[in-house]
Amino acid sequence: MTSILNEPYPLSQDAIDFYQKNRFIKLKNVFDAESLAYYGDKITQLVAAASAESQPLEQRDTYGKAFLQVFNLWLQDPEVKEFVFSKRLAQIAAGLMQVEGVRMYHDQALYKEAGGGITPWHADQYYWPLSTDKTVTAWIPLQAVPLEMGPLEFSAGSHVIVDGRELSISDESEVKIQQRLRVTDFPHVVEPFDLGEVSFHSGWVFHRAGANSSSQVRKVMTVIFMDKNMVLKQPENDNQVNDWHTWCPGAVVGEVIDTPLNPPM
Repeated sequence: MTSILNEPYPLSQDAIDFYQKNRFIKLKNVFDAESLAYYGDKITQLVAAASAESQPLEQRDTYGKAFLQVFNLWLQDPEVKEFVFSKRLAQIAAGLMQVEGVRMYHDQALYKEAGGGITPWHADQYYWPLSTDKTVTAWIPLQAVPLEMGPLEFSAGSHVIVDGRELSISDESEVKIQQRLRVTDFPHVVEPFDLGEVSFHSGWVFHRAGANSSSQVRKVMTVIFMDKNMVLKQPENDNQVNDWHTWCPGAVVGEVIDTPLNPPM
């Protein structure tokens, strides 16, 4: 099952240029159906075992309705680690960011339940105590994602906007960032995902996801890559302090993040 995981992906210069301009891209045929079914089953088993959510959807806040979230599955199962540490994924991430190599920040499964709510507008790097924008998240659907399941949406090129970077994922971020984006010319991109299609987005590009109005769970695995030479910065909010101690324990402000939880990939 590991063959395609370690095969190079034909990343074109046009794709790299598109990502550099827009800070997101969707790439087809990154994985095949067989690999997604096999590793997806392993991931789903871990999500089911680890998810402690017991409240009905209607009793949760906006964040709780958005998805079931389970982190660092690569530490829990050797086969899931094979998937997360795919050389194919790491090669794409390094190529898009134009860096010599990447290392792990963390992974997370994001399962949006049937009837699950929106994921509000936000920029991921609000949470990350990282010194540069050389970060990219691989958003890997484990099935095809039609529009009714709530695929990821992007504001192309919005990484240049500073307004809204201070907002966590919330009702407030949905309203304020949406209002800010309305007065810009950045294209809004929301499209279905084919089976095997994977998106890659940088830490500061604004994105969201719609509600899952289907009768099935939207199963997505994500891997967050950072430049292998990423330096830890002084945290700017409590969430960044928490991320430091959770995902980069032992890292030192002003030095390259090189801990057992952040191996090169």
